[in-house]
Amino acid sequence: MPHVYETDGAAIYRQSFATIRAETNLERFSADEEPVVVRMIHAAGMVSLESCIRFTPGMARIARAALQNAAPILCDARMVSEGITRARLSAGNAIICTLDDPAVPALAQSMRNTRSAAALELWRPHLDGAIVAIGNAPTALFHLLNMLEDRNCPRPAAIIGCPVGFVGAAEAKAALMADRPAPALTVEGRLGGSAITVAAVNALASRSE
Repeated sequence: MPHVYETDGAAIYRQSFATIRAETNLERFSADEEPVVVRMIHAAGMVSLESCIRFTPGMARIARAALQNAAPILCDARMVSEGITRARLSAGNAIICTLDDPAVPALAQSMRNTRSAAALELWRPHLDGAIVAIGNAPTALFHLLNMLEDRNCPRPAAIIGCPVGFVGAAEAKAALMADRPAPALTVEGRLGGSAITVAAVNALASRSE
């Protein structure tokens, strides 16, 4: 006997978001933040993610404005850059991931750091006013914070810092929220990842559900 299941994509989204809102206490989030949190929970499939999500004041509003003004989106991994829905970017924003640039392996060797961290050195010409989306490598977020300790380094408009893992992820995100070099969004602890990061970018780019 064939399985019977929902086949209407729009209905699946409506039911998913209604379930999240029914099962999650979202009262502490602003009107700008709430749809971002819903999308991040949807990507994780875990309503308890809510308790780990942190925004600095005004981050969602500032990031939305930057995206509407065509800010480039700088991504630490192809899983992030490829997941962003281009149709939600009304300003035709550039999406940049430098991880596969041919210069990166030698740069990483000279820096004695990971390729993910070295790739950020190629962000400098694009960093001013950009949206940063780090969803994979803790070393990338740590290196970004070190770059931004230099007052001459261009400032991004906002940082989505949600790397995942068991080595350095929680510490890098804690450092982001302690240093606050730009408005920021993160998921505390080991949780995070490309899907959650992409969900945040897509929700900030458009309120459409």
